[in-house]
Amino acid sequence: MSRRAFVNPAETIPVPPPAPRRRTRPGRRARVVLPALAALAAVTVGGCAASAPETATPAPRAQAPAAAELTESDVAAWLDGFLPAALENTAIPGATVSVVHDGELLAARGYGWADTGVDGDRTAVDPEETLFRVGSVSKLFTATAVMQLVEAGELELDTPVAEYVDFPVPHAFDTEVTLRHLLTHTPGFEERVAGMIEMDGDAPDLRAHLATDPPEQVYRPGTVPAYSNYGSALAGHVVEQVSGVPFDAYVAEHILDPLDMDSSTFTQPLPEELRDRMAAGYTSTDAEESAPFEVVVAAPAGALTASATDMARFMLAHLGELDGDAALLADDTRALMHAPGLDHETLGTLADGPRMTLGFFEEDRNGHRVLGHGGDTNVFHSHLQLYPDHGTGVFVSVNGGGADDLDSLRLRESLLAGFADRYHPADDTAADSPAGTETAVEHAALAEGTYGSSRSMHSTFLAVLGPLGDQTRIVAREDGTILVTPGPETMTPTVYEEIEPWVWREVDGQRTLTMRVEDDKVTAIGYAGAFALLPVDGVRDGGFALPLVIGSVVLLLGAALSWPVAPLVRRRLALGARDRSGAVARVLTRVGTGLALLALAGWFLALNAVMQFAAVPTALLAVLLAAQWAGVLALVPAGMVVIDDIRRRSGWRRVLASTLVLLGLAGVAAFAGLFGLLSFDLTY
Repeated sequence: MSRRAFVNPAETIPVPPPAPRRRTRPGRRARVVLPALAALAAVTVGGCAASAPETATPAPRAQAPAAAELTESDVAAWLDGFLPAALENTAIPGATVSVVHDGELLAARGYGWADTGVDGDRTAVDPEETLFRVGSVSKLFTATAVMQLVEAGELELDTPVAEYVDFPVPHAFDTEVTLRHLLTHTPGFEERVAGMIEMDGDAPDLRAHLATDPPEQVYRPGTVPAYSNYGSALAGHVVEQVSGVPFDAYVAEHILDPLDMDSSTFTQPLPEELRDRMAAGYTSTDAEESAPFEVVVAAPAGALTASATDMARFMLAHLGELDGDAALLADDTRALMHAPGLDHETLGTLADGPRMTLGFFEEDRNGHRVLGHGGDTNVFHSHLQLYPDHGTGVFVSVNGGGADDLDSLRLRESLLAGFADRYHPADDTAADSPAGTETAVEHAALAEGTYGSSRSMHSTFLAVLGPLGDQTRIVAREDGTILVTPGPETMTPTVYEEIEPWVWREVDGQRTLTMRVEDDKVTAIGYAGAFALLPVDGVRDGGFALPLVIGSVVLLLGAALSWPVAPLVRRRLALGARDRSGAVARVLTRVGTGLALLALAGWFLALNAVMQFAAVPTALLAVLLAAQWAGVLALVPAGMVVIDDIRRRSGWRRVLASTLVLLGLAGVAAFAGLFGLLSFDLTY
């Protein structure tokens, strides 16, 4: 949830020529010293809205060009033509990239700056020497470790996780959480944020992080894709419990060492021999210093540090191109890991679209199967993709977000899409025809409504993020298409057409939505394998809740601002002193109104801090909670004031004013109750 300063796009960071590419097998490298400091935060991507077309007729596809030959020289030339300009246009400091094909490291390139010079001398990115934090791409290593132990017979995918750990696993349904659920992001946990990141912290205690105040389980396991850092970290803890060694030590011995990934580690803080090779991370384009090293407490979910050439070795292993210990997994185990992890039995029609494998996102580019995983952090943004049917893999990482909040996303999307179009274009160039047009209008009408992300907070005050922007609206259109605002992967309004019953494809695009329907109601919309949109009931719809709270705040602010000047107005107009009857109730109403407004302002500041992954003291949250409850309790004296004004026939102006205050307090109380601001659970 990073917030970056917006700057003039013309104020870009100069990009040096790409670092020379060494034609070596990954793992052979000389040592050079680079300045060190890096930053990592856990992931959330925000969206923005833009205008969308009013028609949804797919444009005829032009004749697809023949695939370019995937050679060392062609890939190097293509990357050199794309990335320097992309970095300059986005003001992202640097990028590292590696491409593998047919068992070889085809290209390893570095672009821009590992250090921009704000902390010292400028240093260019070197694909072998410069280290990047890969964020949630780390989860692929965690899943690989789990599958190694499954292959060895020490773990079973469908055994309850509770049998492998020594603390209670969140449990609210009669279905037990298994490793299969953890690897497919379907354990049903809500999202939690607190304690995920420590700035320049000590080595994290994974067990304490998992066992202390775990998230609530809000979905039945196996039924709702809901991306979960907690679930991935729990899978990593299972690895260390069963293997008997810390997670970072297990990965080093069983994955990194066999692959000769000697520039990679899950250890935090970084070992001394790697610290000076770390790329600096930048939270904004005008940062006066690089971000500090952030220790990811849920280490298996996002703590890996690696070079591009090391990541190439990992890709080759999962493409089945390495032998012996470097293969990591037997062929049948690797095939099991790469296959969808769940089917229609639990997912229903959500299984008709992209699904999670046992660790990888199942993607599709131009009709070719792609396995991949992204990793977005505060300052590092990465993606890895494999084309298993073509023996191809590509990895890219950047060390800044750019001038705009979506710059790093757009850069990676453009690079990966451009790579696919150049080297693995669509085999069928004919325009596709929607398959479900006869029922599309009916299905579109059923889908219309407001939805919230399955990856959300339910039991804490962070539930208020829902109406503040974490909601998606679907509008049915006359031609049977649907307008989704924002598109869950595009972050902009996107039009989808039904190509099979309850399967919708982006018009003139490749992204897919799948709908699960029960009793003629859409109960879930799946996308990207690990995420879903769930219907939002009317009172929690931002279209209702936001006007409610804004209107209520306006009423209370108006009243609060009028109270200090009211006596002056009365004296100036010679209206005489106000009747002292009901004075206590009026004072209590005013105190409650002030506290309710202060509480809302305090929650807003707390939310902003949490979005920056800054710790918010529990004592402060307790004060905000007490103030919010005081605003609720103020409904009693506010009601008494209204009754007293009516009983005493104080005039319609006084009755109206006191009634509006009562309504304002009621609106704020309703909003607070709906979105967790009255919850006594102060964790998040």
